[in-house]
Amino acid sequence: MLLEAITWERLTDAVVDQTTRTSAEKSGPWFCIGLDGSFDAGVGDLAARVGDALRLRGRSVLAVSTAGFLRPASLRYEYGRTDPDAYYNGWFDTGALWREVFGPLETGGSGLVLPDLWDPSRDRATRSPRVALPEGGVLLLYGPFLLGHWFPFDLTLHLRLSPGALARRTAAAERWTLPAFQRYEEEVGPVESADAVVSVDDLRHPAWSGFGGDF
Repeated sequence: MLLEAITWERLTDAVVDQTTRTSAEKSGPWFCIGLDGSFDAGVGDLAARVGDALRLRGRSVLAVSTAGFLRPASLRYEYGRTDPDAYYNGWFDTGALWREVFGPLETGGSGLVLPDLWDPSRDRATRSPRVALPEGGVLLLYGPFLLGHWFPFDLTLHLRLSPGALARRTAAAERWTLPAFQRYEEEVGPVESADAVVSVDDLRHPAWSGFGGDF
């Protein structure tokens, strides 16, 4: 895949411009963006940048992290605390994301989104109130393993770390998760599935594919 060097500022502007263009062609009342990648790839930082830029253009934005939709510890650790297959298949509550995040944003939905569900540090429900996202608003969902679940995204970006860079960026205590990311690459093919790919091996110098391969 051909990649072009880009700054985070230019990338943010490109995502916002693409959102504006695609929103004009969309029939539904809300716009959903998926920022897919390891948290070490900087998906949270990009979500913050894009959210701020969209708000400057008058759009309402809600950023939601999959880290707030983990399953209870009894389910996450059913096969041990360091099982990469469980991390890949069983840590993130995709059913709750469908129900609590995407469900309210369907045509005719209430727009009342649950921003998080589970606090893993206390292993209990967060009890956060729902947040009203007005029609015309933008949902930014970010985290790993987002593609392959048929989530109704209108735009997707995959922030990619090469295996070597991912290993270097991942803390030693978390390196047991690395096989899960390899499995995701092989089974889902996020590079081929996403609307755009951003290489973040060096966070100071990202490079990207453009949307649809166009720079």
